[in-house]
Amino acid sequence: MTTTLRFTSFVRFMLAGAFCSLMLAGCLSPVTLSRAVTTYDEAMAEAISKQLLTNIARAHLHQPIHFTAVSNVAATFDFRVNAGATPALTGDASKTLMPVFGGSMAENPTISIVPIEGEEFSQWLLTPFRETKFTLLLRQRFDIDLLLRLMAQELRVKQDGREVSYRNTPSDKPGYDMFRRVVTHLSSIQDQNQLYAEPLISYRTWTIPANAVTAEGFQSLQKDYLVTYNQQDNTYRLQKQIMGRILITNYDPGTLSTEERARLIEETEDGHLNDVSFDIRPGHFGGDYPLKGDFRLRSFNTILAFLGRGLEEDPEYHVEKDPRTASVQENPIHAMELVLSDSAPPDSDLSIKFHGKHYAVNTTGPMARWNREGFQLLYLLFHMTVSEVPRAGVPTIAITK
Repeated sequence: MTTTLRFTSFVRFMLAGAFCSLMLAGCLSPVTLSRAVTTYDEAMAEAISKQLLTNIARAHLHQPIHFTAVSNVAATFDFRVNAGATPALTGDASKTLMPVFGGSMAENPTISIVPIEGEEFSQWLLTPFRETKFTLLLRQRFDIDLLLRLMAQELRVKQDGREVSYRNTPSDKPGYDMFRRVVTHLSSIQDQNQLYAEPLISYRTWTIPANAVTAEGFQSLQKDYLVTYNQQDNTYRLQKQIMGRILITNYDPGTLSTEERARLIEETEDGHLNDVSFDIRPGHFGGDYPLKGDFRLRSFNTILAFLGRGLEEDPEYHVEKDPRTASVQENPIHAMELVLSDSAPPDSDLSIKFHGKHYAVNTTGPMARWNREGFQLLYLLFHMTVSEVPRAGVPTIAITK
């Protein structure tokens, strides 16, 4: 009788333990998945960040730019639960079998690495950014001076009936000084929340005789135009909205007359897709320094070259704001300050070693926030450059753990 009770208790104990082991494995699965997703996410972000620094170092040494991307991560998890029995070690209980439970988990990730190359990537890398991408970032509340100092190749303004260019290149001192002063002026307007970046909207109207429109034609017109019937002269008035390009201003473009907006649309519609137009007028904040012109955006490859040359070959320097410009919150020397040293910077968030030198973003001192945002912008621009990493049909390097 005693043996039977002991056996029954043992079976119950074993079943309870097995159930607990299964429950433990079930609880462990989502925890493991969460840890894996977070770990892989952090690793991929760090890999891209280090590649960006590495390519800045390559540009500094005039070496070819190259990127490699992770196209796929397939992680499988093997959960195992086992149960057994063993005699108790000491005392009277040694005649009794004691249950033994165990479990294990194995992770087997497969990572596919794709070199980003070919004609398509070269076009992405060498094609200047479009105005639409610039304004998208501006509406995410990036500082306009940070955006322009990294993304703009030159400033173009009209003076005495002719267009004059000012390059965003420190070696061109007159051009660089003028570029920096205009950018700082726009920044001062943004600091006061008086900077607008809105599309120009106007309307065009036509009047046609009512008897010239058939029933089918009337239905077709309503798809594209706002149609109004004038009973007095038996005519239809057709109105169509015209959407112009983005214009950066110190006034609300919506307050302009229809004729004025139509004129501005005509002035800007012939510009390049990589031009950002601006119009700073008197009578509004910042109007003491009236300006009108365009910023011509550059490519991602040129941004990397600009940062690489800035380390030693063509360093940036301080440019004082124009006397007509209001106070500004920030006017840093560098668009994004990098540190070049023989040893790893102790307080840097991220650094790489390339050809015996250490490269890092300066994340210490008063400009730490500015430099971090600059690198964040560079990271976003890279993703806006490479629209999609190919997943099939290209050579890959598969790493299986």
